[in-house]
Amino acid sequence: MSLSKQRGRSSAAPIVRAPRLSRYRWLVHGFSTRQPEPFNLNYSTGAAAAVVRNRRAFLRALNGEGRRWQLVTLRQRHTDQIQVISGERQSRARQLRKGHREKDGAVKLVGDAATTNSSGLLLAVQVADCLPMLLVDPRQRVVAAVHAGWRGTVQRIGEKTVGQMQLEFGCQPKDLLAAMGPGIHACCYRVGPEVVDAFESQFPYAGKLIRRIAPSPSQVHWQQPLFSPEPDRERRPRPALTSPTAEKLYLDLVEANRRQLRAAGVKAANIWASELCTACRTDLLFSHRAEQGRTGRMMGVIGVRRLTAQRRGED
Repeated sequence: MSLSKQRGRSSAAPIVRAPRLSRYRWLVHGFSTRQPEPFNLNYSTGAAAAVVRNRRAFLRALNGEGRRWQLVTLRQRHTDQIQVISGERQSRARQLRKGHREKDGAVKLVGDAATTNSSGLLLAVQVADCLPMLLVDPRQRVVAAVHAGWRGTVQRIGEKTVGQMQLEFGCQPKDLLAAMGPGIHACCYRVGPEVVDAFESQFPYAGKLIRRIAPSPSQVHWQQPLFSPEPDRERRPRPALTSPTAEKLYLDLVEANRRQLRAAGVKAANIWASELCTACRTDLLFSHRAEQGRTGRMMGVIGVRRLTAQRRGED
């Protein structure tokens, strides 16, 4: 992982980048953080003027060309809906016209993943614990951004996005590179039995995704005094053990999505995951769970740069 800032600006937003993706000059990608505090990028969790300012700063920090990019965000609903934006001009224009225009000029479509072979578009997903995934086909120059919470993961949103890239753009899964940005990790992602049931109903390897912590004895409570029929016996309350606390269950969302990408044909060596856990690092990242819902949102973004004639032959 690399954590970089825009050159020459100490107040610029630090960006998490995947080392493998950073090799390609035609590719722009990054995962935002909450710095400089509070660097919120979502209108539903902050003042509109601040979000506009933060988004523009984020795009500048990505590559210094914020105004040249069309940002495409998603109205995320924890589904398996994937938006496909064609590189063909008229088709692309029709697709973008379907979206809602946000205050900063971003086009907001409905879904939890988007893919395109068009240059000049920055595909974005917004997160504060869910997993942001970026997919790249270096041969075809096709990219995708995926929002994967536990519901989307159960519906195989990552695996289906790989399939959509193959169907629409002829991508070969073995050529794809995948980067999973900061999200909540197995150390902190406690879930209920309904989540475990959902994964067990879909994946034969679900047992490898769930960490179980055995019940611990409850605190001893004291009953009201029980009187003995013997009059000379001392009257004392007696201890009574209540039922043990429930088993604790923790989901490994990163491993769940890694296995889906592998099942879709992505090579293990081509899958990168940030080690940053949002719930552990609230100094650097927003966490909906750790902050009890009172927090902002980060972005994972990816796009194909518009290249000049002199640079088209570069990697």
